[in-house]
Amino acid sequence: MTRTDQLANASAARGRTVLISGASIAGPALAYWLNRYGFAVTVVERAGTVRDGGYPVDVRGTALDVVRRMGILPRLRDAHIGLRRLTFLDEDGAEVASVDPHAVTGGVAGRDLEVRRGVLAGAIHDAVRDDVEFLFGDSIDTLDQHRHGVDVTFRGGARRTFDLVLGADGLHSHTRALLFGPEERFHRYLGYCFAGFTLRNTFGLVRETTMWNAPGRAAVLYAAGDDDDVHGFLNFARAEPPFDAFRDPQAQRDLVAEVFDGAGWEVPGLLAALRDADDLFFDVVSQIRMDRWSSGRVALVGDAAYAPSFLTGQGSSLALVGAYMLAGSLAAERGHAAGFAAYERDTRGFVTLNQDQVGRGEAALFPVTARALERRNAMLRSLGSMPPPAEGRPAHEALVLPEFRLPG
Repeated sequence: MTRTDQLANASAARGRTVLISGASIAGPALAYWLNRYGFAVTVVERAGTVRDGGYPVDVRGTALDVVRRMGILPRLRDAHIGLRRLTFLDEDGAEVASVDPHAVTGGVAGRDLEVRRGVLAGAIHDAVRDDVEFLFGDSIDTLDQHRHGVDVTFRGGARRTFDLVLGADGLHSHTRALLFGPEERFHRYLGYCFAGFTLRNTFGLVRETTMWNAPGRAAVLYAAGDDDDVHGFLNFARAEPPFDAFRDPQAQRDLVAEVFDGAGWEVPGLLAALRDADDLFFDVVSQIRMDRWSSGRVALVGDAAYAPSFLTGQGSSLALVGAYMLAGSLAAERGHAAGFAAYERDTRGFVTLNQDQVGRGEAALFPVTARALERRNAMLRSLGSMPPPAEGRPAHEALVLPEFRLPG
């Protein structure tokens, strides 16, 4: 019998049942590892199925070791996008610089991965779907903790009791709101809003990104492959979050159109596509910062606990690493309280280091003032003559995955 089998059998003997809320990245990854350790796992997801497509995401550093241990690294390698270039344009549409994307993002060519979000989610789901229970088209309504478990009422009307509930339900986590209160307590707004959508690729772009900048505004065309669609992004600085637009798609479209009114290059066409887009995703650029990630028998993972924002490029990687660390800590410690404590103790430093990257690298992609934009452009023009980065372990590699062992 292998050590993994021993871990699984020992945990199964404990009879621990777990409900995970969310089936994007962190949730299924957590389900995979908990199942390996013998937990009986149920995953509930508001959407009707695993979402395919989506914008590209990065898998870097320590997260690469997680997907390797899950056995899905070859599949992700086959789906790697491999952007050829990143081209920056000024306000008039003239080229500022065309660079290797890794020179800006901090990624490592030939090692780090970039895949469509749906590819990553699908690979994780396929690795675990036959071993855990998935409840699609439903979500948690209420939680009632007591000495022996957590009573859960689902939106669909069902009621069940679990030993533990784990929230992997994203930046705007309902699980977090139920346990810790309103999102505003933990929401750190970073000063930007964005709208993302797909449109026809009439630009001849193939595996490349083109970014137009004006002070406080950016328009991006992202061709993840050589197909008929590209991802469009319109990003803009705003002093306060537009709370009145969050639940009103038309208000979102109107706000973006107002901000980008009069802009040149391909922006008028992007605004026209935005008006007709059926996959518009609008949100603020922000982080979640919490003093603790658990309460009683409930804990949070991924964006629900520590969303880093897309400015760091580490959202999916933190979700994968956090899922591995939470599952292993629960398996290795005696009782959920000790498990949750170990998860925070051993993961928080890595999370904080990566969240703090928001002030570097990709954050400079969206300068707010004309002076800052010119400094950014000068830096881009000089990339070829810049010295190599300083030695040392980068933030996304700052944690070496432990091998978890059960007590006794």
